[in-house]
Amino acid sequence: MKPFLVLQLRPETEASDDEFAAILRKSGLGAEEVVRIRLDQAPLPEEIDLKDYSGVIVGGGPGCVSDPVEKKTPVEKQIEDAVMGLMPEITARDFPFLGCCYGIGILGHHLGKVVSKENYSEEVGTSDCRLTEAGAVDPLLKGMPERFEAFVGHKEAVQILPEGCVHLVESPTCPYQMIRYGENVYATQFHPEADSGGFEVRIEIYKHRGYFPPEDADRLVAMCRAADVHAPELVLRNFVERYRQA
Repeated sequence: MKPFLVLQLRPETEASDDEFAAILRKSGLGAEEVVRIRLDQAPLPEEIDLKDYSGVIVGGGPGCVSDPVEKKTPVEKQIEDAVMGLMPEITARDFPFLGCCYGIGILGHHLGKVVSKENYSEEVGTSDCRLTEAGAVDPLLKGMPERFEAFVGHKEAVQILPEGCVHLVESPTCPYQMIRYGENVYATQFHPEADSGGFEVRIEIYKHRGYFPPEDADRLVAMCRAADVHAPELVLRNFVERYRQA
């Protein structure tokens, strides 16, 4: 089969490895069915051809596309430039794409620079997500309950729906939790790959990165352990089932 291209944006090895393992586990993919590139360690190959892949999955990361260039570290800029460089071809071809958390920032920034920290940031925790009318019939949300809890944690968010996008999932604290551009380009603000164990790892790694007061880390870990979050992983599994190619 054609592999899926998994692009990772986390420069912290423990967080990146844990996220990658979660993507495989929740999507049902085997390691032999993906090509993994950590964009903090390696650039995209110049000869990369999307025709060689079934689809592209982009993970989360601590960067913010809305930050001024001068405030980004060289590694953050390297990561962002690499993934943003793929977006014109992905959207022009309507190529299967699933961006998770940071991915909705990448898509929203590419389509219209509609991402900022003005409104809709969410503290690390869970968000009460709801399917929109369009989301209820979208193939990537097949089998999802009308309402579900999902893990979130982000400083920036899509402020208005980009032109050409369909609104699929909303929540009271952040209206644009999932969108689709064209027929095959998807992005979520929530983390479809995350479970309580994965979020516990990230809380420890990112507790000094401005997502929450560091002294709140133990409280947030306890909250994640108590959360009942299972439905979001269906997005990953449905994406793979829909676009897997022989």
